[in-house]
Amino acid sequence: MFGIRFIKVEPTEFIIQFKNGKLSREGAGLSFFYYAPSTSLVKVPIGSVDVPFIFQEVTADYQQVTVQGQLAYRIDDPKKLSGLMNFTLTSNGKDYVSDDPKKLPQRLINHAQVLANASLKSMKLREALGLSNTLVSATLQGLQSSEAIKSLGIEILGLSILAIKPTPETSKALEAEAREQILRESDEAIYARRNAALEQERAIKENEFNTEIAVENKKRQVRETQMEAEKSVQQKKRELQEAEMTTKIAIEERNKELVLLAAANEREVADSKAYALSAVIKALAQTDPKIIQALTSVNMEPRQLVALAFKEIAENSNKIGQLNISPDLLQELISREKLK
Repeated sequence: MFGIRFIKVEPTEFIIQFKNGKLSREGAGLSFFYYAPSTSLVKVPIGSVDVPFIFQEVTADYQQVTVQGQLAYRIDDPKKLSGLMNFTLTSNGKDYVSDDPKKLPQRLINHAQVLANASLKSMKLREALGLSNTLVSATLQGLQSSEAIKSLGIEILGLSILAIKPTPETSKALEAEAREQILRESDEAIYARRNAALEQERAIKENEFNTEIAVENKKRQVRETQMEAEKSVQQKKRELQEAEMTTKIAIEERNKELVLLAAANEREVADSKAYALSAVIKALAQTDPKIIQALTSVNMEPRQLVALAFKEIAENSNKIGQLNISPDLLQELISREKLK
């Protein structure tokens, strides 16, 4: 009505009012009435903005990759940016008169792509796929130190790369190679497990052999100990036998001495008896045999006297004509012999 209008901006928006070509007011979150025919309004968003991006680049080994990520920024100096890009509102106070506000995110993405391109050209495909953090650090540092971005009054808050993907053909090749590598690693793991099992079995066998060797050594030591003990026992037995033999020899020596002494004594006794007997014989040699016979018959038993009488009869048999011996005499002699 009559060109007077009302505008209200959010705290995350910076509004600049020019009236008749001169700065009238500026600030964030303002609300005011203005006269549209003579007023120009510039609205710059100052809140943080997340801009997704996706672009393709080529690595050092000429492999095409697709980089997907997100860039976060905020307008730190809206007056500086409004002097370089057109953020002027239309007469309705809602839309922008130019496409500059929409071009700003793409301009930042272009800067990020240039920096990412410089980093990817020094990386091979495998390095690019595995070193996304290195790419993020290099690109973010380049954006934050870029004079072109600082001249726009923009602050880069962060950068994240969600994925780096090769072409489908390259991806299949990498998948096949990775699959083969996994299969090789699986085979190596199987071989390693088998080798470990064989090694364990060998260790067990060695332990068994070592145990058997130790047992045999112990048995040998036991046998040697037993043999030493037996040898000691035999030595003791031999010493005992030698001592017994020495004792027996000593006894036999004493017995020999005793026998010699006994023989000497017996010889002396015999000599004494022989001397006595020779003296008796010498004395009897001059005696009449009849006297000697009479002397020997003293204290004889009757049967001995009868025997002696029979002897004399036998000696003088040529002088006897006839001899009668009564049965009573023979019976008496036989009965006495039986009684003995």
